[in-house]
Amino acid sequence: MSHVEHLKELHGLPAFDFARFAGKPELPEAGAAAWWLAVEPYGDSPQDFGDLWDRFLDSVDPAGVRAIIVGQWGEPYDNDSSGIVRRLVDARERLTSLRAVFIGDLEMEEAEISWIEQSDVTPVLEAYPLLEEFGIRGGTGLRFPAVRHEHLRTLRFEAGGLPGEVARGVAASELPALEHLDLWLGVEEYGGDTGVADLAPILAGGRFPALRHLGLRNSEIQDEIATAVAGAPVVAQLTSLDLSLGVLTDEGATALLGGQPLTHLTRLDLHHNFLSDPVVERIRTALEPSGVELDLSERGEVWEDDGVVHRFTAVAE
Repeated sequence: MSHVEHLKELHGLPAFDFARFAGKPELPEAGAAAWWLAVEPYGDSPQDFGDLWDRFLDSVDPAGVRAIIVGQWGEPYDNDSSGIVRRLVDARERLTSLRAVFIGDLEMEEAEISWIEQSDVTPVLEAYPLLEEFGIRGGTGLRFPAVRHEHLRTLRFEAGGLPGEVARGVAASELPALEHLDLWLGVEEYGGDTGVADLAPILAGGRFPALRHLGLRNSEIQDEIATAVAGAPVVAQLTSLDLSLGVLTDEGATALLGGQPLTHLTRLDLHHNFLSDPVVERIRTALEPSGVELDLSERGEVWEDDGVVHRFTAVAE
């Protein structure tokens, strides 16, 4: 869970904790910050997100707001994000400059990632046709039926288990401007039943003509994914590939090296892996001379029980 932490920025704007400074003169201009909205739902005086939301819209110029980060909106295991989605949709006539939204910015101390209850988040895209960045943390209850959106450039799902129907919804969507796609696939125990077949339309290339970064991360089937990526046509259009945080072993890395050339990439991220030193050296020898920036850091922890070796993704529960 060390890989899950609060966002420091969104859409190139620094995160600003509205609840902490609400009503004070320190508030920045509406378009100068990524407004971080979160409440403390526990204790003797639990806060209500609806009240915070209303104060936010009344305290800043909504028409100037460019980015919103939604943190804790209630007890995560007892509240889904449908209320957040509804509030965003209802405010579409006021938040006319909104270009970036992230829902579920909670750290482990607030909630395990699998506790975050999401919902169908596509109404946000439908309500904001000019949105450029959209991110979600938490896969429980998450739905993403196929959509068409002309301006979305970045789509990011962080999950300890990404439902296969979400991956299929993304793969069936029409997103002609999409440049950056990041999917944390997670593990089956926490709802991550996405398989390579669900990703096939993405891997085939052409689905997202503007795509330059692809992240298929945090997966317990990372070797299968790496093997599929090795021959995937989409790789030719990428400048950045991220297969980090998962259970990548020598088998997957060897398949990746034996596939199509990767020397055109500017960056290949394989951090948090289970690679041997000889395979790490093979990767460096094959790609570093071409100027590919590599991240091979953070060897994953191996646990052995009665002769059975267990390897874990970086983020699960």
